[in-house]
Amino acid sequence: MADRIAHTQRTIDTAIRLGVVAALGYFCFLVLAPFLLPVAWGIIIAVAVYPLHVRLEAAFGGRSRLAAATFALVGLALLIVPTVLLVESAAEAYQAAHQAYQAGTLHVPPPRESVREWPLVGERLYEAWLASSKNLTATLERFTPQVVQVAGGLLSAIAGAGATIVQFIISILIAAALMTNAASGRAAAVSLGSRLAGEAGADFVDLATATTRSVAQGVLGVALIQALLAGIGMLAVGVPAAGVWALLVLVLAIVQLPPLVVLGPAIVYVFSANDTGPAIAFMIWGVLVSVSDTFLKPLLLGRGLDVPMLVILLGAIGGMILSGVIGLFVGAVILALAYTLLMAWIDQDDAPTPEEAA
Repeated sequence: MADRIAHTQRTIDTAIRLGVVAALGYFCFLVLAPFLLPVAWGIIIAVAVYPLHVRLEAAFGGRSRLAAATFALVGLALLIVPTVLLVESAAEAYQAAHQAYQAGTLHVPPPRESVREWPLVGERLYEAWLASSKNLTATLERFTPQVVQVAGGLLSAIAGAGATIVQFIISILIAAALMTNAASGRAAAVSLGSRLAGEAGADFVDLATATTRSVAQGVLGVALIQALLAGIGMLAVGVPAAGVWALLVLVLAIVQLPPLVVLGPAIVYVFSANDTGPAIAFMIWGVLVSVSDTFLKPLLLGRGLDVPMLVILLGAIGGMILSGVIGLFVGAVILALAYTLLMAWIDQDDAPTPEEAA
C-alpha cells in the first residue's frame, strides 16, 4: 500500500513538472513568436551565402566581421535601392495618371482590329477596350465595384510587401551576425543534433546545411534568373512597368508557378501594340524563359547531395504549400532527413547479423 501511494505521488509530481515545463515552453513561444520568422530567414540566408562569406573573409585577410558587414551592406543595398526606385516610379506614374484623369486628358489608345480575332475573349475585350478609348470616365463608372475591389487588393498587397521588406532587412542583419559566429553556431547545432540522433547528429546537420543551400540555388536562384530574363525581354519590347511584372514573375517562380502566367498577357499586349516581328520574337523569348526551369533545376537543385532531386523538389513544393515561402526550405530539409533515415533503416535491415556473417 505504501509503495502504491509513493508511486502515485511520484506520478503526480512528474505530471506537475511536465505541466510546468510545457507552460513555460508555451509562454516562451508566445514571447518569441514575433521574432521566429526573421530569425528563421536569417539562419537560412546565413547558411545559403556562407560560402560567399568565407571567400570575402579570405579576401579581407581573415577579418570575419568586415566580411559580414560587407555582406550586410551589399544585401541591404540590393534590397532597398530597387524597392525605393520601384516605389518612386509607381508614385510618379500614379500621380501623372491622376492629374491627367482630373484634367480630362487621360485616354486609352484604341485597339487594333486584330484584337477581335483573339480566341474566346477577342470580341468582348475589343468592345471594352474601344469603349474605354472613347470615354474612359464612363467605363470606370460602369466598373466602379470591380475597380474598388482591385484597388483594395493592391493596397493590401503593397502593405504586405512593405512588411516583408522590413522583415528581410532584419533577417539580413541577423544573417550577418550569425556568420561572424559561424563556428560556435555549428558547434551548437552539432551538439543538438548529437543529443537527438546520437553519432549521426553531425551528418544530419551537414545534410540540413547542404539541402538549404541546394534549395536556395535550385529554387530561388532559378526564380531570380527567370525574373531577370523576363524583365530584359519586356524592357526590350517596351512593356509598361516591366520591373513590376518582372517582380511578379519572381514571386510566381518561387511558388513554382510558370512565368507564362505573367508573360502570357504581356505577349498579348505586345502583339496588340508592336509589329509582328518583335511580337513573335518576344513570344518565343517568353516561352523559353517559362520552360527554362526544366533544365536549370537539374543543374542547380540537389547538387552535391546524395538525396534524389525529386525528394528535394517534392519537399520544397509541399513545404511551400503548407507554410509559405519559408516552407521551401523547411519542407526540403525535413523530407531529405526523413529519406536519409529511411534509407539507413532499410540498409541496416538488409545488413547480415553477426550470426549470419559467421
